[in-house]
Amino acid sequence: MPFDPDAAAQPGTGIFGLPFSRKESRIVLVPVPFDATTSYRPGTADGPRAIFDASAQVDLFDRRFGRIYERGIFMEKESAKIRALSREARRHAARVIDAGGLPARGKVPAALAKAVKAVNAAGVKVSQFTYAAAASILAEGKVPGLIGGEHSTPFGFIEAVADHHEEIGILHLDAHLDLRVAFEGFTWSHASIMHNVLTRVEGVRKLVSVGIRDFGEREMQFADEQGARVRVFYDADLTERRLNGGAWSTMCSEIIAELPERVYVSFDIDALDPSLCPHTGTPVPGGLSYPQAVMLLEALKASGKTVVGFDLVEVAPGRKGEPEWDANVGARLLYLLCGLA
Repeated sequence: MPFDPDAAAQPGTGIFGLPFSRKESRIVLVPVPFDATTSYRPGTADGPRAIFDASAQVDLFDRRFGRIYERGIFMEKESAKIRALSREARRHAARVIDAGGLPARGKVPAALAKAVKAVNAAGVKVSQFTYAAAASILAEGKVPGLIGGEHSTPFGFIEAVADHHEEIGILHLDAHLDLRVAFEGFTWSHASIMHNVLTRVEGVRKLVSVGIRDFGEREMQFADEQGARVRVFYDADLTERRLNGGAWSTMCSEIIAELPERVYVSFDIDALDPSLCPHTGTPVPGGLSYPQAVMLLEALKASGKTVVGFDLVEVAPGRKGEPEWDANVGARLLYLLCGLA
């Protein structure tokens, strides 16, 4: 049966109801159902499947981005090994999280040390998995996209993209700086992703963070110490400018101007106002509205810079009986991210 982009998504089709194979697609999406270190509310391991299910409701024509689907979008199946690894790592991490993390001083209890070691080992395996997945996609001349899972998951993805292109910048949309050093003892914590990227991935020459409104003092100091390599657009500053009559379009242009020609987009759903993602792991008041986020992505598209990879993380569906909203928003953002690439 011929594919009709205006028809309802048919059973058995791929992401967004599309009929494309990996070979036919420009964008290859990798689901990573891993959620071990989320310290407030777990559930992001179920984000990729929830987004896939919600994607069937996304209309495929976008008036601003056009016929995104035409270049082909394909989503790989979930890895059962990563899913099982997530469950095991979460079991260990919960012991540490419930204890408030590792003690700042004194001897670390043997049980907590063992649990941290297990979680860190799992983080290495996830990074190896995502690096290999992105490297394979890039070798085929395609653009890799990751669907998490917690925000630790794209480290290997970013590393592979940076190795392939040699020099990239990251547009980082998030409520948090994610610059903590081994938060709660976990080297690959969701709160440490950008610290790990900056200290371990030489090819990342610029980090531009937007929506930031929850962070520690040492994180802010670390960002300042990076000089021109890191530019943070704090949510409070952007909000104050808007409330005083500043144009969001002007701010978007300023943000995008900070980025180099090759851009990787890392979109943590909690960058948005929490009414749009109430079940995410660490929601924070404030943040971007959906139209503001879309306008920022439009500004990146209009800039002519090349989006060489992306991730969408921390989407967590509501528990049974709770309204399903997060994945609906996430699926629409994912489609626009595909459009950028």
